[in-house]
Amino acid sequence: MGVTIYDIAREANVGIGTVSRALNNHPKIAAKTKNRILEISRRMSYQPHAYAQGLAKRKTNTIALIMPFFTNYFFVEVLQGIQDKITDLGYDIMLYGVNQTNQVEEYLKRALQKGKVDGILFFSMKLPDGFDTRLKELQLPTILVDTFHPDFDSITVQNEEGAYVATRYLVKLGYKKIGMINASLDSEPARMRYNGYRRALEEAKLPFHERYFRISKHSKADGFNREAGYQAMSEVIDKNREDLPEAFFISSDIQAIGALNAMKDRKLTAPEDIAILGFDDIELAKHIGLTTMRQPMYQMGVLAVEKLFHRIQNNDFPPSHTTFSPTLIVRETCGTEKQQPKS
Repeated sequence: MGVTIYDIAREANVGIGTVSRALNNHPKIAAKTKNRILEISRRMSYQPHAYAQGLAKRKTNTIALIMPFFTNYFFVEVLQGIQDKITDLGYDIMLYGVNQTNQVEEYLKRALQKGKVDGILFFSMKLPDGFDTRLKELQLPTILVDTFHPDFDSITVQNEEGAYVATRYLVKLGYKKIGMINASLDSEPARMRYNGYRRALEEAKLPFHERYFRISKHSKADGFNREAGYQAMSEVIDKNREDLPEAFFISSDIQAIGALNAMKDRKLTAPEDIAILGFDDIELAKHIGLTTMRQPMYQMGVLAVEKLFHRIQNNDFPPSHTTFSPTLIVRETCGTEKQQPKS
């Protein structure tokens, strides 16, 4: 394998973004640094890959982000990692927030227009039929985040396993009537978390109570939002006042915050009346004592950009797949084994 920009970066003791700016004569680099990098590249006989050379001629220094409505706190924290890394590399972002599923194809079509972007970060949704073929034909670098396709680089979280661990923890604490508030099952993470929840119940030989299960319904896209969590919890409590669930696994922290607000408005507390366990570990979670499953959102954003930048520089290697395991973070909203639920 020939010399890569990673080799030059190590030799020059700079980041790969700095090397790229030097090699592409980007204005945002000091002349002294650029000259030193160019000298090292000549000394190491660096030869840009043929694809990268062709790319440089039509380089836009812009990448497209296509994601569900991005007020979701998960995406806000992922975006922080993306923004920090993108700034280092001298790129700009073209952000498409999907409110309705029929927008996905339209946004992909825009991103695929010749010379518009250098690559795509695609989040948490299934690639529409036929677009996998089109992306490969155009050789447009594409990274999937929080979703998977075998033909593209991906960064995923073990959503099913995380939900399984969360529900199993509630079982361990002694809860028998365990409900779930989920987002739209059109969302791949939501489907996987539902599967993990059901698997844990079945393993523990506990019943699935339809009356304790809610899919968040709200005008904001997939239901991963505070208002949807509030509405779902309100419905469960109001319809089951005489037979409340003992615990809930909730598919995102922001929904869990809405659910806790609904409980508060009805003079109920967690974990005394209903135990609550979320998913994400957003910044707000620790401030309200929310037990949750942590996923490395900021790091996922950084890694997504690194993978895409590597792919932009050289698109001639097999797809790589990175999977993170969420971690249980125990706080106050679940209680403990010593604090058994009400009978």
